[in-house]
Amino acid sequence: MPYRRLPNTDLARIRALKAAVMKGDASNLRELPISLHTLSEARSYLQKFEVMQDYYAQCLDHQTKASRKHQVHVKTARLYISHFIQVLNMAVIRSEIKEMHKKLYSLSTTDHNVPDLTNEAAIVLWGKNVIEGERKRIAQGGIPVYTPTIAKVKVHYDIFLDGYERQKGLQALTARSLEELAAMRGRADELILDIWNQVEAAYQDISPNEVRLNLCRDYGLIYYYRTGEQPIE
Repeated sequence: MPYRRLPNTDLARIRALKAAVMKGDASNLRELPISLHTLSEARSYLQKFEVMQDYYAQCLDHQTKASRKHQVHVKTARLYISHFIQVLNMAVIRSEIKEMHKKLYSLSTTDHNVPDLTNEAAIVLWGKNVIEGERKRIAQGGIPVYTPTIAKVKVHYDIFLDGYERQKGLQALTARSLEELAAMRGRADELILDIWNQVEAAYQDISPNEVRLNLCRDYGLIYYYRTGEQPIE
């Protein structure tokens, strides 16, 4: 015998509720296999659930599109910060800048490695460090680092930082909308299960089996046949 399985995605939940509501609205009241109370609640909840799902999809879409643009700025900021630190280290190696001055940038004086800039939080930190460090060193009479200048580094860092903060806001909005949507799934599943149980109970004496199953399918029920199983007439 085929078995039914409740929807496991939000779009599938919406399809199931919509099928039941549309079929119920088009049915004769005397032939309706679902109680009017259940049908009314399903109709109301479907509207709320669909609005919430659309809102989450919009939030996710905005975040995704903004992220693609932001990643370009991430790459550029990382490149400029890394290049600045490399040039600074070479100036130290050539004794053009005192080794102790690296402390102004929060850089190690025992090696000339570029800090790990893999994640965006590190770019935020080291961008701030090199900009502030260069400002302090120049204020003490030091010669500015060129190619790139700290002004150019700061331009790309500020663009990145603006996008970084915007992305955090979009991510928070998406996460919040997903939490609200997830909180609605339980009631949606309860309504779908209630509808399916009522429909199956109303048509339980109908035969042959495929006729009964097709009547149930009209209300959104989904049946699966096991491997090798054929529809039973």
